[in-house]
Amino acid sequence: MKNRKTFGWSLTLILVFTLILSGCGNQGSASSKEANKQASDNGESTSAAFKVTIADIVTNPTFQVALEEGIFEKYNIDATIATFATPAEGINSLFINQVNVAYGADFPVLNAVAKGEYSIIAATGTGLREQDAERWKLYVSNDIQAPEDFARKKLSFSRGTFIPYLWDEFLTEQGVDPAEVQFIGQGGFDESYIALKGGEIDGVWVIGSVLLDKFATLENAYEYTTMASTDVRIGGDIIISNALIKENREGVKNLLLAIDEASAFISNNPERVADIMYDNVKQPRENTIRDLQDNIWDIHYSEEAYTTITGLKDYMLGEGIIENDFDLASKFDLSLLQEALPDRVTFVP
Repeated sequence: MKNRKTFGWSLTLILVFTLILSGCGNQGSASSKEANKQASDNGESTSAAFKVTIADIVTNPTFQVALEEGIFEKYNIDATIATFATPAEGINSLFINQVNVAYGADFPVLNAVAKGEYSIIAATGTGLREQDAERWKLYVSNDIQAPEDFARKKLSFSRGTFIPYLWDEFLTEQGVDPAEVQFIGQGGFDESYIALKGGEIDGVWVIGSVLLDKFATLENAYEYTTMASTDVRIGGDIIISNALIKENREGVKNLLLAIDEASAFISNNPERVADIMYDNVKQPRENTIRDLQDNIWDIHYSEEAYTTITGLKDYMLGEGIIENDFDLASKFDLSLLQEALPDRVTFVP
């Protein structure tokens, strides 16, 4: 029997839906500094707040909830959310100091730690279950009815994500040589929707109820299969600059605690979360509710998480995506997670 391969993206991953803002970051879209300032003005005792700028996508509720429910304020964190089209774009923004905290799939995370001074401080805990793989749907044009029909077709991928790897595995398992198709890099799934509708591409992997509802209305395309039919599984990580860890270890530990508390709130208060997402990013409440069961973070670190990222590193080196080998274990700093939530760390590289 073929061994199941588990490789990473965050779920939440890659979780780029129709409501995603296209193309570039939007710093200052949300901030907790006003809440901290108000506490100070009211005479409450506050030490210097831990200032962070977090890369996010509009459909992820974790940081929106932490902001709106005062969880960042509780942990004395002055957080600004910078919005990007994909988690991969958010991770890339680390290089130009546009943000100093990001999350996403193992694929863009590995690119970042291979090139810069960043550390993985936790896994997000999303994407590795079978039901998570079922969330990824492959939409293709109507003239693709059998595996051999993929040859010479134009297939979409979001730049900087794990999708090219998914295509390689899917096509190979279908008996199609990936060299026989044309891959089209695109900036986000809105762009892919327009291209598929207009006949400019023939296939795209899709996730998220808002986006899936939109693709389901296409008359010239249909759902062919899901990622669960492949051996690919996804995961995700939180990545942070080493300079920020050195500057304020206590602040980073509090950030982990705030994320964990926000995740618990999301799990217990789906209706309130739906209201927050509608108010902040206009995501329909019913879509938030539908997606929440697969989009609640469980920050931790496990042997399974390390196995996925190690396997993907080998793939990326073999394909020349990462040019120079490096010591992956040295790119982790789980000490803060061990201090904040010691029971969540079951494996240390």
